[in-house]
Amino acid sequence: MPDTGKLLVGRRILLVEDEYSIAVEMERWLIEAGAKVLGPVPSVEQAVELIGEEMVGLDGAVLDINLGEGETVYPVADRLNELGVPYLFTTGDMRIGGNPAHRERPRLAKPVLRAELITAIANLLHSQARTV
Repeated sequence: MPDTGKLLVGRRILLVEDEYSIAVEMERWLIEAGAKVLGPVPSVEQAVELIGEEMVGLDGAVLDINLGEGETVYPVADRLNELGVPYLFTTGDMRIGGNPAHRERPRLAKPVLRAELITAIANLLHSQARTV
């Protein structure tokens, strides 16, 4: 298993996850890797509000696709696309709907492991930096 100790130092990561226990665990993992976590938030409305407040300096996002009661995270993904902020999906359902660009995004199957999440985010941010 790769050392994920401080791969995300100084990075601001938005976390959208509606399952409390999963959100708390992912938040802990991100903080341990050095990230500043925005959220976690369980809804599109709260995520869009956070993005509006934190637009400058948002480095990436982890988005749970299905947020409960039929709500999906795709409007958040669309807003991040507009802003050029990289993100990845986490889901128990590997089907990706919405905009065809969503299907191009990295996704992790739940249950997500700590090293898997941190490494995927680090790779996402590294890839984004190379294309800028």
